[in-house]
Amino acid sequence: MATLKVLVVDDEPGIRSGINRILQNFSVGYPFMDEDFDFQMMEAGSGEQAIEIIDNDSIDIVLLDNKLPGIHGIEVLEYINKIIYDAEVMMITSYASLDLAVKATNNGAFNFVPKPFTPQELKAAMENLTKHLFLKRMTRKMNEEDQQARFQFLSVLSHELKSPVNAIEGYLQIMKDKQAGSNIDGYRMMIDRSMERLKGMRTLIIDLLDLTKLESGRKTRDIKTIDITEIIRVARDTIEPLANQRKIKVHPIQEEGIYINADRGEMEIILNNLLSNAVKYNREGGEVTLGLKQDDGNMQLIVEDTGIGMEEEEVSKLFQEFVRIKNMKTRNITGSGLGLSIVKKLVEMNQGEIGVESKPDVGTKFTISLPN
Repeated sequence: MATLKVLVVDDEPGIRSGINRILQNFSVGYPFMDEDFDFQMMEAGSGEQAIEIIDNDSIDIVLLDNKLPGIHGIEVLEYINKIIYDAEVMMITSYASLDLAVKATNNGAFNFVPKPFTPQELKAAMENLTKHLFLKRMTRKMNEEDQQARFQFLSVLSHELKSPVNAIEGYLQIMKDKQAGSNIDGYRMMIDRSMERLKGMRTLIIDLLDLTKLESGRKTRDIKTIDITEIIRVARDTIEPLANQRKIKVHPIQEEGIYINADRGEMEIILNNLLSNAVKYNREGGEVTLGLKQDDGNMQLIVEDTGIGMEEEEVSKLFQEFVRIKNMKTRNITGSGLGLSIVKKLVEMNQGEIGVESKPDVGTKFTISLPN
């Protein structure tokens, strides 16, 4: 059970003790709350004393009388509003008027309860006030977490773009100054590396566009019956030139004419990412095996390689955005760190599941299950 600190501000000791008795064993709970709330009671006999307590303690709820010796309750409310204090205020006064209610509400008071009140009236008001405070803080927390996520996203993005830009700029400066002489062959390695960096940046931008469309819900989907075996063959043909450069054998599928209801573009993104990774993270002369199975109304797609594999801890992070497995074996492999997170989102959009099995220096196997 969580506890909220309640400050009762009233110059009548009988009112303060009466509120304490009503609330001391009272708790508030709703189905959407993780836990119930009870109340720790504090007292102040004047507005000045209330401000002193507020300045030195973390108060969650203020039950505030308006007619006080010295400064009035409405001035305490104005002070709370001025310092943007994270507390909810409920006015409790026998001198209720429409003007006062309007002024109190304009200054941030949640509610206005006239004296005298019954225990049940006070408890009902506290239930509503506690619910409002809980929802307000949850909303703020969600907004703050969203801002933090955006900050982290932009920080990683700027790093992913800054590194290749710096490298290309350095190579161009060397070429401009002719530090390796006037023969273009002396700069071949720098040109090749610059081209590789540009290719990585282009991949990152394309992946970002795909991710943005998915996250925003603005991606137009064209769901219809498609032949998944045809899409697999096209994806295999696309990756084969890169595989041939590294003497990697990408085995063709044996199945034909297997149909599912899906968006063709989404299936192409899934297959291109999985096959690209199976080749990039493979060993020289390795193999990539493709498989399809159908059973109980589901289609199972398997992409398996004989590559460098991963530790169990690395597998657990695989589908997070901007996560790339970094070790001695992968240091020269480029990528955006977004491909597999996009694959997972697309699989889930199609009511499917994706699983991974991997062993270091043995290989990795991705299995996708989709409804037919």
